[in-house]
Amino acid sequence: MRILTIDHGDKKIGLAISDESELLARPLKVLAHRSRAEDARAISQIATVEGAGRIVVGLPKNEDGEEGPQARRVRRWAESLIETCPLPVEFWDESFSTVEAAALRRNKRRGRGASRARSLKHADDAVAAAVILQSYLDARRTP
Repeated sequence: MRILTIDHGDKKIGLAISDESELLARPLKVLAHRSRAEDARAISQIATVEGAGRIVVGLPKNEDGEEGPQARRVRRWAESLIETCPLPVEFWDESFSTVEAAALRRNKRRGRGASRARSLKHADDAVAAAVILQSYLDARRTP
């Protein structure tokens, strides 16, 4: 089964998808946030096209592991997705995924020209979603 993962931001939504064996995550795309209903319809359609059987939504937690205002916003946003999409939706701690995605981009920049590195910046949200998804996949395999 393939798993679609969401890194929800105020302006952009990063998406990542797993392979069918649920071993590897890859960035998929970045959507511009429109409205809860429009986002939910678009993501539901993408999940269908990609053959996803589950959706994982990154949940930003505070350093103490508690859910703060941003996590509550993500949960409210996800309510529309849960109502619209027939797939199971699960939340997963996304702590530090954006920081890790930016570090990955910096490492890629070292091996490529500056113009190529700048073009990767827009993909940070999708890379962050892939970081979240890989964490989720790795945790599922660990007994």
